[in-house]
Amino acid sequence: MKLHHHNRSYIKYGKGRYACSTDLRRLVWEDIIWPLINDLNNSNFSLKDYQTKRDEVCKNKNIAPKHISGGFTSLISKGIILHQDKIYSIPYKLIPYIHKEVHLDYGTVVREVVIKS
Repeated sequence: MKLHHHNRSYIKYGKGRYACSTDLRRLVWEDIIWPLINDLNNSNFSLKDYQTKRDEVCKNKNIAPKHISGGFTSLISKGIILHQDKIYSIPYKLIPYIHKEVHLDYGTVVREVVIKS
């Protein structure tokens, strides 16, 4: 999968623009946001918390941070990540999953937050 789609190279890999955007959101949620929430055991996090976790994941996956920035922004625009002042958080519907200590995949998040809203 080609992660950066700003130069339309995603067509070469058989994925359209929307599938690539979904993959970016899924990557950011499942590899950065949800593990960060579990590490902090809190529904809130700072930009610095996010950047530290992002940099760690990007280093492990050999991805440049700029290539996944659109996934984070897209999660905010879809209401999956909430932003107020300098604090980011997840919607209240997802908080019970923190206490269950389960892996919360992106598909479940979309069903809980976007579709049921």
